[in-house]
Amino acid sequence: MNQIKLKRIGSQIAKELSDICANEAHDSLLKIINITGVEVTNDLGLAKIYFTTMEDISHKSIEKNLNDDTAGYLRTKIADRIELRHTPKLRFIYDNSISYGNKIEKIINEIHESNK
Repeated sequence: MNQIKLKRIGSQIAKELSDICANEAHDSLLKIINITGVEVTNDLGLAKIYFTTMEDISHKSIEKNLNDDTAGYLRTKIADRIELRHTPKLRFIYDNSISYGNKIEKIINEIHESNK
């Protein structure tokens, strides 16, 4: 499938998931996550949903709960909102790029402080 179309579908899924988590979800777990990106496979069989959270909860346990308990519910909601022949299976993956960036920034600040 065309890469531009895949990116557009991924962007639309991310937008809809963010809206569902912020406005419709009753599950407190969905209220604390932020969707950072979506990658869709060429056959639209799988959508990798990247997320972060500001809570001090283990990201592995959040990831497990999202994949085991919530993915089916969200897939149904996505199917209602986006017209696709086949709604992809959702797999949630913790996006550690923000925490990694914060760690690098902290190291740089420490280096600058030690050089003063």
